[in-house]
Amino acid sequence: MNERVNAPGSLGAPLVSRTVFAAAHVVADPLADTSPDGPAAIDWDTTLAFRRHLWSHGLGVAEAMDTAQRGMGLDWPAAAELIRRSAAEAAATGGRIACGVGTDQLHPTAADPSAIRGAYEEQLGLVESVGGQAIVMASRQLAKAAKGPDDYLEIYGHLLRQAAEPVILHWLGPMFAPALEGYWGSADLDAATDTFLQIIAEHPGKVDGVKVSLLDAGREIRLRRRLPHGVRCYTGDDFHYPELIAGDEHGFSHALLGVFDPLAPLAADAVRLLDRGDTAGFRKLLDPTVELSRHLFQAPTRYYKTGVVLLAWLAGHQPHFTMVGGLQSARSLPHLKRAYELAEGLGLFPDPDLAAVRMRRLTSVYGGTE
Repeated sequence: MNERVNAPGSLGAPLVSRTVFAAAHVVADPLADTSPDGPAAIDWDTTLAFRRHLWSHGLGVAEAMDTAQRGMGLDWPAAAELIRRSAAEAAATGGRIACGVGTDQLHPTAADPSAIRGAYEEQLGLVESVGGQAIVMASRQLAKAAKGPDDYLEIYGHLLRQAAEPVILHWLGPMFAPALEGYWGSADLDAATDTFLQIIAEHPGKVDGVKVSLLDAGREIRLRRRLPHGVRCYTGDDFHYPELIAGDEHGFSHALLGVFDPLAPLAADAVRLLDRGDTAGFRKLLDPTVELSRHLFQAPTRYYKTGVVLLAWLAGHQPHFTMVGGLQSARSLPHLKRAYELAEGLGLFPDPDLAAVRMRRLTSVYGGTE
């Protein structure tokens, strides 16, 4: 049976009615002599081939984000190299890329506001220097250091004033990263939303859009309707994305989703139906994927990356199921088997026989049964 990694295709035609990014995973080097808390070891060729796969379907790549295990195995030196290499690949192929800007070069307990500003500046400078669009990610260090909304207004304002091009602001909920509880200066989400909107309003022309990852469709819709004209809402809601992208009479969300890593071909086909005005066809194609997404992102949500990488392996995009930081062990065998069954039911595997063989092998190794 053919065990090769799928060859990347040519650049796909861009999507028209929505701006769509897939947050992409990284492929570990399975032969590297490393440890869960050691430096990340990346298989660069296979990692970049997967980005070409996403571009081949017309999707943008959201690089060095949560899906790439930022803060969960991918350290800043590896993230910086990932940004450089992916941006060069995007420039060579014409693919769209946006890259995460954070503060993870600092120690997790760092709480000095000047150090946090400096860390954000360093990462913003790198992303801009390689031609990527910046996605300003939530900072665990800022969440620890901030005394209230004014600290967020000051640091984000400082960074936005320096940004050469409009950025995407990312609101990542604590279900993805528990250390981000109370971000924007309040555990009251209404108060946090007001601070978030104040930052955007005080810096016109500096915010391209916001990525909202709260898994609360109603809250995202209410926020979307309050955004200033011209500021996009990129849904990061892996539970409700079909209805949020389809939208209503008042507007719609664009997309920046981790689940579009395994769903790329299907997601692109669905959005092309929207491009033709076929909302019903879009929902008919994308709605059945929600059961898989909810399974991958079930609590503890932050371990969804394990299922994403499993599906990339089963689909033939990489030759092994190893993750940086050893995160392949973060989900149970029954969870992984159910992910396989749901993905197989959606027809996500280009070679179903290869996927079945690999799943049997995994079951044998993990479960001790043939």
